[in-house]
Amino acid sequence: MEKNMEENNLKGAGKTPGTADQAETPQTPHKRRVRYKGTHPRRFEEKYKELNPEKYGDTIEKVIGKGSTPAGMHISICVKEILEFLDIKPGQIGLDATLGYGGHTLQMLKKLDGKGHIYGLDIDPIEIKKTTKRLADKGFGKDVLTTINTNFRNIDQVAKEHGPFDFILADLGVSSMQIDNPERGFTYKYEGPLDLRLNPEKGISAAERLRDISVDELEGMFIENSDEPYAYEIAKAIVAKNRTNNKIETTTDLKNVIEKALCVVPQKERKEAVKKSCARVFQALRIDVNNEFEVLYDFLEKLPDALASGGRVAVLTFHSGEDRLVKKSFKALQKQGVYSEVAKDVIRPSAEECNTNPRARSTKMRWAIKA
Repeated sequence: MEKNMEENNLKGAGKTPGTADQAETPQTPHKRRVRYKGTHPRRFEEKYKELNPEKYGDTIEKVIGKGSTPAGMHISICVKEILEFLDIKPGQIGLDATLGYGGHTLQMLKKLDGKGHIYGLDIDPIEIKKTTKRLADKGFGKDVLTTINTNFRNIDQVAKEHGPFDFILADLGVSSMQIDNPERGFTYKYEGPLDLRLNPEKGISAAERLRDISVDELEGMFIENSDEPYAYEIAKAIVAKNRTNNKIETTTDLKNVIEKALCVVPQKERKEAVKKSCARVFQALRIDVNNEFEVLYDFLEKLPDALASGGRVAVLTFHSGEDRLVKKSFKALQKQGVYSEVAKDVIRPSAEECNTNPRARSTKMRWAIKA
């Protein structure tokens, strides 16, 4: 572990004979980094090097090289495949419907070569400010990039003012910096408030959602949103827990309830079963709290009118339900003559990319071209 170096105040330091006293220049107090136990930081807020990628580039490379995502970062998926399909030309107008960390946007901006404009949408009021600054620091300011804090279901309103667009990208995955931050409550792996909202300033949290829900409704949510095999057992345990004085408030509270509900699973298989069920339950709750399927319906319905003739759209999905909606919409609209071409098969990340970034494994990409 690196030693924490502190400056010692020198007392009684002598002055050079014959020199006049000079007023001391006030110094900014030194801010110590977060302390942690052991040789390596474990908690999100302790990973100060990963949270400062511009300063500790070598650390970032090591973390990514091990197949992990640095804390506070997001590694964009299928960048090569997206750029090849969108075939961006200088002077075009594009839309990144899900700005996130801005990785895809950055590469698309480079293709414009300073000519044209990209509009980036994001529902997350916290991350959009960080991404806007991050991209501006790389030289992509308001002359080539406009970021808008709104849900991508509002694509019709954005297109009315700024479209139609020559290319559109929608990455439906939750960004890693949201998942990894315990304060956002997106994962069972870290203790934090059970929130799961993409915009924490609107709607109700997942903890609130679970307080007044029936076993039947909750079971249906788990089956529809994540194909959870132990949907009934988990739903029953959650409702029972919330009928006590110790209601589910944190990510760990929910994880513990899931563990108890899966006591029916044989001991040898239980640890892995709990891990998978936790991931599915958190996904199902996130989809429900953010109305993700309804939002995607709206987006797909409004999408054609936002595209210019010959315009191209690429969509990345991470859940079978999302992919089915995109596939069905693209094929139906192709039959109606709205799209001249659509992807016949899904495009998946390469094996090399999946090894480097394990979170890419469930990714499916589909595309369409406006007639």
